[in-house]
This record gives sequence, C-alpha cells and structure tokens, in this order.
Amino acid sequence: MRTTHDTIRKVLHDEHGRVLAALIAALGDFALAEDVLQDAVVSALEHWPEGGIPRNPAAWITATARNRAIDRVRREQNFERKKATLHALEAMRGASEDPDMLTEDIPDERLKLMFTCCHPALSKEAQVALTLHTLGGLSASEIAAAFLVPVTTLQQRLVRAKRRIKDEGIPYAVPSPSDIPDRLDAVLSVLYLIFNAGYSAPEGESIVRPDLTTEAIRLAAVLNDLLAHERGLREDPEALGLWALMLLHDARRGARQSVDGQLVLLEDQNRSQWDHAQIGRGVAILDHAITLKRAGPYQIQAAIAALHAQSPDSASTDWAQIALLYGALHRLAPTPVVALNHAVAVAMSDGLEAGLDRIDALGNDGALDGYHLFHAARADLLRRLGWMPEARAAYLRALDLCTNAAERAFLLRRIAEVE
Repeated sequence: MRTTHDTIRKVLHDEHGRVLAALIAALGDFALAEDVLQDAVVSALEHWPEGGIPRNPAAWITATARNRAIDRVRREQNFERKKATLHALEAMRGASEDPDMLTEDIPDERLKLMFTCCHPALSKEAQVALTLHTLGGLSASEIAAAFLVPVTTLQQRLVRAKRRIKDEGIPYAVPSPSDIPDRLDAVLSVLYLIFNAGYSAPEGESIVRPDLTTEAIRLAAVLNDLLAHERGLREDPEALGLWALMLLHDARRGARQSVDGQLVLLEDQNRSQWDHAQIGRGVAILDHAITLKRAGPYQIQAAIAALHAQSPDSASTDWAQIALLYGALHRLAPTPVVALNHAVAVAMSDGLEAGLDRIDALGNDGALDGYHLFHAARADLLRRLGWMPEARAAYLRALDLCTNAAERAFLLRRIAEVE
C-alpha cells in the first residue's frame, strides 16, 4: 500500500521538471530557480503530511518557489538589476497569497529546458546528467550510481554545465523550426543513451535498470506531446520512432532475466511475460510515425523490434524481413555494431555460415575486437554449427571483455556446454 510519503515523493518527481522549467523561464536564472524549487519542496514535505496534498500540487510548489524567489531577489545587493524580474514575479503571484488557491495553468517550458540541457556546446556526459537532474528530478547521487561514477564527479559535471550555460549565454529557448531537426537529434540521442544505460546495464549484478528505462520513456512521451501541441512546432517521425522503439524493447523487460537473476535470451523468453499492451502501444506509435513519411534510423529499429515483439515464437520470426531492415539501417547508419546485427540476421535468414562469413569479415579490421557481444555472437554461430573448440575460444574472449555479472554467468554456462 502506498504511504502518504510515497505519494508526496511521486508528486514531487512527476512535477519537478515542469515546475523547474517554468521557474527558469520566469527567473532567467538556472541556479536561483533550482534553489527556490528546493526550498519549496522542503516546505511541501513539512506541510503536506499534516495539511494534505493540495488540489494542484504543481501550482502550490510553483507559487511557494516564486515567493521564495521574491524574498531572495529583494535581499540581493544587485537589487536594481533584478527589479524587472521582481515585478514580473509579483505580477504572477496574483491577488491571493494562498498558493493552494492558485488555479492558473503553469506554462509548460520543458521543451525549452530539454534543448538547453542538450545544447551542442555541452559534452554528451553533461547533457545526460543535466537532463536527468533537471527534467527527471534525479539527484546527483542517483545519477552517479546509474552511470557508475563518483558523486563528486557527477556534481562537478553538473556545476560546470550550468556555469557554461550562464557564461556562454546559451539561450533558454526552443530552436527555430529550421534548426529543429539538427538540434532534435541531440535530444533524441541523449534520451536513447539514458534508455540504453538502463536496458543493458554495462556493469553490476542486473542487466536491467528499470528506473532509467522508465525515465527515458517518460521524457520521450513529454517530448512528443510538446512537439505535437506547441504552437509553431509539429510531430517528428524520428521522435515518435524512438518513443516506439523504447516502448517495444521495454515491453520485454520482465522476461529478460530469470527469477534467480540469470540472463534469458530472446529466443528462450516466455512471451506470455511480455507486456503486450505496451507492445500494442509501441506499434501504434510506430504506425503513426510511418504515416509522416520520413523514414529514419529510430523508426527502422522500432520496426525490427516490432517484428520480434509480434512473433508468437522464435521459429516464426520473420528473419528475412529483419535482415532487409538491418540492411536499410546500415545504409543510414553504417556503424560496426549495426553491421554485426545485420550479420546475425543474415545468419538466421540465409544460413549460419553466411552470417559467420560476414562476422569474420567484420573482425578483419579490428573495430569490434574489444566489443564482447561481437565475440559472443561469433561464438553462438560456431556453437550452432558444431565447431565447439572454436566456439569455446570465442566465448572465452567475450568473457574476458564482459563486465556485467548476469552476462558473465551466461557466458560461463555456454562455455561449460561446449567443453
């Protein structure tokens, strides 16, 4: 049963990004907005357990934070420079001093905040950290734990990012429509990085981090809703494609690991454990993206995920179609990892030796030699062909490179099978 404290935490988490974005827009000051929001959250935790959760929690927090901002601005030495901000805040406060009585809509400024956090002047690591911290409401310690870096490193990363936004005058704005496609790419790549960090955890005991996958999907939903409804903007097929892709992958989460924590391959998963409602939602979003008639890598990956998700069993999977889609994806995104996935699909469609030839050709330039999944995929084809000594050597190489406990346990089981 959910406690009052849990309910408050959920409300604060869900409303954090929207309220912070509105405060940054009103104050024009990233640091001040975060400080007064934190004050308001503390006040909410003090008052809500006794007085009850207000009818409009976001309005309550926003109003309280604005009042704290007014107090701070009045106390500041550079008061003269902040007069305009103060007048604007007092005008927004309205006639009532009771924040629970405020009913006006809070301007949804999250899209501006997403583009600010993902500005190309910031490093990719800073973009991810800032997006999770501001829009997701995750603490520095939570993000540090997710990406396996010390808390002090993450805190410094956030401080540097905010300082750079201020020093370089990075605009708090949605780019012009003509610039949206280029800048949107950065936002989508950050969301996909967050999702992948949760979907295939590089280290640790579990291969899945639901907190990160759930947050990435939530932010993708926010992004697509804002693109669809903000004046002057329009739906983007690749943003929809990424949203669909994440939903389709995440729908299989419950079957990817056994109750004792062991990795379960796609072909061995109990498909009744998949979230079929979520699969239906992902397919519907993908279908809508396709109607916008601008194909892209995320939509192709979502189409591949949909074919897997809609197959009643592994034997019925349409590998020929998947191989064709990977070929199309490789033409748009010619990376070694896409080429590896294409080779595996060819093996399942055209024969194991055809796929193995492609994988061996990929290994010639050494680009994937440090990638454990390259050696694991090669080992799997060798095992299926009955070439056990070669398979064992490839599994051992994969094991040397693998840092996730669940994946290492799986590789050890495979090594035992081929010995």
